[in-house]
Amino acid sequence: MPRAPLFVSHGSPTLVLDDVPARRALAELFAASGKPSAIVVASAHWTTRAPRVDNSSAPRTIHDFSGFAPELYQMRYQAPGAPQLAERVVDALRTAGFEAELEARGLDHGAWVPLKLAAPLADVPVLQP
Repeated sequence: MPRAPLFVSHGSPTLVLDDVPARRALAELFAASGKPSAIVVASAHWTTRAPRVDNSSAPRTIHDFSGFAPELYQMRYQAPGAPQLAERVVDALRTAGFEAELEARGLDHGAWVPLKLAAPLADVPVLQP
């Protein structure tokens, strides 16, 4: 059964490095709510005219920022993708009147930064529309 949507702001990419309350809250997120079977992440970092949904089976980690600590550029978040769920999301978007498409893209920092804290084992399938 789908869970209710949850809004999580990723803040700065340094959230994975800084000892701040938001980091600790994300680290405890799934401990409190239970591990989901999959995660759909909507990001403002995709700038397309119509919705695109990542259908990668192994989404790459996108480092779409600059000027930060070198260790951020070495980080990877290697969660499995969810291609079948991506197709369902595209179908739902099309049914709602959007011209949605599938695209192999990867996870931008708006997705992988909070996920690296909330699901550090990268063992939950992720897709990003």
